[in-house]
Amino acid sequence: MQVDDIPLMSMLKNRMSWLSKRQEVLAQNVASSDVPGYNARDLKPMNFEETLRSTQKNSSSGLMVTDPRHIALHRDNTAFKVEEHRDVAAAPNGNSVSLESEMIKVADTQAQYQAATNIYAKAIGMMKTAIGRGGG
Repeated sequence: MQVDDIPLMSMLKNRMSWLSKRQEVLAQNVASSDVPGYNARDLKPMNFEETLRSTQKNSSSGLMVTDPRHIALHRDNTAFKVEEHRDVAAAPNGNSVSLESEMIKVADTQAQYQAATNIYAKAIGMMKTAIGRGGG
């Protein structure tokens, strides 16, 4: 059994991947804040229901695999959609990046990532306690 076979862990891993990719997109926005005609971008927000459905679909709770070569499960959920957004009026040079808005999004993304890693670490600690290896 892999840690990713547990739905909570799989969802947390997917969430952390999304947050990491979002941080990359936001960093690109900040780096391009002076580029004429550049439109700010962001990731399409994660839909909790879709993520839950995908996790349940990929859960191996109903399958018994005795050899990893028997059943190949595809679990790559890292294709996140990047969208342009124009919630801020463009500057005279056509650039729609607002540094203040981007920095708020960066801080929010960082806080959400930290929360996800804390939950992940606590879940690992609970599993260690359950199997008698001590938690933390």
